[in-house]
Amino acid sequence: MMHEIEITEIPPLKPAEQTLLDMHSVLNVFNVLWSELTLIGLALADDPAHLREGQALIGRLVAGLRDPVASLEAARHIESHIAHVAAEIAESLAARPGAGRRPEVARSLASLESVFAVLRVRAREVLARAGRPELWLDMTVAELLSDFYEVLAAMQTGSHGRFGIVYNAAVQGPNDYYVDLRFESAVDDRLRLPLVFKDAMRDLVANARKYTAPGGQITAALFADHDRLRLAVRDTGRGIPMAELASVIDYGRRGSNVSDVRTMGGGFGLTKAFFVTKQFGGRFWIASELGHGTRVRIEIPLTPPAAAAS
Repeated sequence: MMHEIEITEIPPLKPAEQTLLDMHSVLNVFNVLWSELTLIGLALADDPAHLREGQALIGRLVAGLRDPVASLEAARHIESHIAHVAAEIAESLAARPGAGRRPEVARSLASLESVFAVLRVRAREVLARAGRPELWLDMTVAELLSDFYEVLAAMQTGSHGRFGIVYNAAVQGPNDYYVDLRFESAVDDRLRLPLVFKDAMRDLVANARKYTAPGGQITAALFADHDRLRLAVRDTGRGIPMAELASVIDYGRRGSNVSDVRTMGGGFGLTKAFFVTKQFGGRFWIASELGHGTRVRIEIPLTPPAAAAS
């Protein structure tokens, strides 16, 4: 049986940690991009550092994410950064005619395009929040669902065949995740939510995937009525030791039972979700059971309609 507790406070963050927390989703994408460049280098030249200019660029961008000015500059110039990486890959492919048709290279190139698309979205969101950290979105349920389907499709592409993602349990295979997305509004077909809250939702779904083996289930449910927004993200993964449930939210902390799991993040997806919840006057609960999974519940009050922005 899952044991649930409400988290009301965690240790305060240093300024650099807060900045990195704000850029958590961008950090994840940069790390995935660096990994893809490694795979392409191995496939093209049997050298993980073959695309060293692109990897060096990503390294510099990641290092700058602790500084708010550097972070915004990276977001403003994301197209030129993408073009720089793409040019180096194109040069390497041109020197190896036919290499792009090899299956392993083709998979990496397809994954890379998916990563570029996600990175563009994250950069736009960072710039939209700049100077307006409490920006709210007004969007349809269908638009939010479409956003998450795109994110999950990028996860599947980036797995290079290690797992699939299905939305109907009847077709789930042993290496598939069954994902149940339920986003609803009691008012109409529209939702109002903070832009950064959507960011936190994506991080929670990504966390659920990381710590659940293929063949498991991930549920993300959002419900909005006249007064509040309620979110629940649940997985059937490893779970969290009960003694660590209150502290696993702390910055950079992960459960002691997941040290062998390779991740692309900084270990603060839960921290970000908690801080976003508190930023908008909400409440945060976490429940878990070893071997049976974890559930995060969030409630935030809805602001008056005048505070929402497209």
